[in-house]
Amino acid sequence: MTSAKLPEQCETMSDVRAGVDAVDRELVGLLVRRFGYMDAAARIKTDRDSVRDEARKAEVLNNVARAAESAGLEPARLRAVWNELVEQSIEYEAVRWDRLHGRG
Repeated sequence: MTSAKLPEQCETMSDVRAGVDAVDRELVGLLVRRFGYMDAAARIKTDRDSVRDEARKAEVLNNVARAAESAGLEPARLRAVWNELVEQSIEYEAVRWDRLHGRG
């Protein structure tokens, strides 16, 4: 398999699509790792109410917005994407917590 071209090297829509597909594969790998941390959190936390931590959620979203702005991207757009990611992570962790602690 050949590596995808960098965005500035793309000359055709096939190049663009190959690059997007390659990034998507990388993102899936990173999300698998991120959700692994949700597994760890479910294992470590002793109280189900601590699964949802609004202060931590705000911190994560603020961190992403700052990183996006530093990279020249729209903070609000990435904040919206990460809001969904964090909400899905919380739901995933809650299900894992219930299973690990005999509630599901």
